[in-house]
Amino acid sequence: MLRNIVSHITTSQRHNRFVQSILVAVFIVFGNLADANAQPVRAVARGELLYSTHCIGCHSAQAHWRDKKIVIDWTSLRSEVRRWQSNTGLAWSNQDIAEVARYLNALYYHYPTAD
Repeated sequence: MLRNIVSHITTSQRHNRFVQSILVAVFIVFGNLADANAQPVRAVARGELLYSTHCIGCHSAQAHWRDKKIVIDWTSLRSEVRRWQSNTGLAWSNQDIAEVARYLNALYYHYPTAD
């Protein structure tokens, strides 16, 4: 049974990476065709891109609304984003951390922000 579970997880991870690779390729091809006068990407969109690229492989939506959640306010949300990006060696800037926190806040938490 454990072998089946591990096999399923490995297959699922390969599928997720394949889908991410296709999305990146599409973004590269069509992103270059965008109008030069287009508005800059909003922080939420950048936060979503960073999160979906680096975090979604380990985090499902359940991580954000489980009973024993660590995040209880805006400050703790930013702290957790900072902690996890550091634990995984991403070396994000303060702006990147804030953008991912804003994305997660808009999607799951809805805490008042200090920014």
